[in-house]
Amino acid sequence: MFNRDRWKEILEVLTTNWFRTVLTAFGVFWGILILIILLAAGKGLENGVKADFGDLATNSMYMWARRTTKAHMGLPKNRRFNFKLEDIEAIKDNVPNLKYVSPRNQLGGYRGSNNVVRGIRTGAYNVYGDYPEIINQEPISITAGRFINNNDIDEKRKVAIIGNGVRNELYDLGEEVLGTYIKIQGVNFMVIGTYKRKTANQGEEGEKQIFIPFTSFAQAFNTANRVGWMAITAEDENPITNIKMDIIGLMKKRHKVHPEDSRAIGYNDAYEEFSKIDRLFAALKLVAYFVGTLVLLSGIIGVSNIMLIVVKERTKEIGIRRALGEEPWSIRKQILLESIFLTIMSGMLGIAVGALFIYGINALLEANGPVDMFMNPSVNLGVVTIALSILVIAGLLAGYIPAQSAIKVKPIEALRTE
Repeated sequence: MFNRDRWKEILEVLTTNWFRTVLTAFGVFWGILILIILLAAGKGLENGVKADFGDLATNSMYMWARRTTKAHMGLPKNRRFNFKLEDIEAIKDNVPNLKYVSPRNQLGGYRGSNNVVRGIRTGAYNVYGDYPEIINQEPISITAGRFINNNDIDEKRKVAIIGNGVRNELYDLGEEVLGTYIKIQGVNFMVIGTYKRKTANQGEEGEKQIFIPFTSFAQAFNTANRVGWMAITAEDENPITNIKMDIIGLMKKRHKVHPEDSRAIGYNDAYEEFSKIDRLFAALKLVAYFVGTLVLLSGIIGVSNIMLIVVKERTKEIGIRRALGEEPWSIRKQILLESIFLTIMSGMLGIAVGALFIYGINALLEANGPVDMFMNPSVNLGVVTIALSILVIAGLLAGYIPAQSAIKVKPIEALRTE
């Protein structure tokens, strides 16, 4: 593409004053390095935050009943009401595009108390009455045995799945767990499985929970068909945020709640929260590009200034070449190539050092264990492609003004220059 003489000339020009060339290249090197580090740090933070969600079905909402704040249909305000199992079927029948609707009841939690006993050991744990579908909505991994199934629901089996935190407190190290019994509020349940959390942020506290069949919970603790709260997951292509008001409106109608009573039914929209996180990290990525590009721009300005100095130093040479008949485009191309070569070489070095830096950080994280809300910082191929594109464009911009200055030199004036 380019002849050897041209490349030899480029190298001679750039190495004539190598210290100046190194200082100039450092600005571009530093700009690309900062851009790579900022993007990798942002990705590491994003990975860490999103890892806390584990395999949680993020297109979900959680809904529970509270007190009414408005009188309606002859009923007073400040009235308590409860969801019922019939509400689950009503939601499935009347609201389209739903994947799972899971009712849940709960013992323990903020109320506290040593509600679980095994032999002489006791503990205070969250106990959930659930349907099998809940495992598709919450990030847990079964480590031994199995989870609740439909036969457990139909036959109201008194079985339990316990977290590793419960196992560690109620059992000796290495002791067999499956097939043993624990007492929950005085009722015996056979342990059929153990689990661990997939989310890193909850740790052992997130594993101090017990799951039992919803029907067994109702029978053992006399909750009948009441539902404490429910987890509702929409189909992937239909955000739950767009459906939730239909669900809430249906529940208000079924329980004679005023349509404008915004506090009677509580809910938490996981999809909306997850979308906020996505928007936050998209904004952080834009900030990283903005800051990195500004730093890179300062380096490009340095390259442009040095190329102007180089052109001035070579004024006589350029005049001779013009006098010998060299075309203006050839001289312009020479200056642009020198600028692009300097920019790309220093930028590629910045990318290489950035890659080594990211590799080192990941090696430290792997050796010392994960850091809260930060894991696997990285940049993808698209970022490298964008960086290379920025370098090429930057090299052209840095060389354009000096190149234009070079071709404006009149041969006779250039020959007179001392």
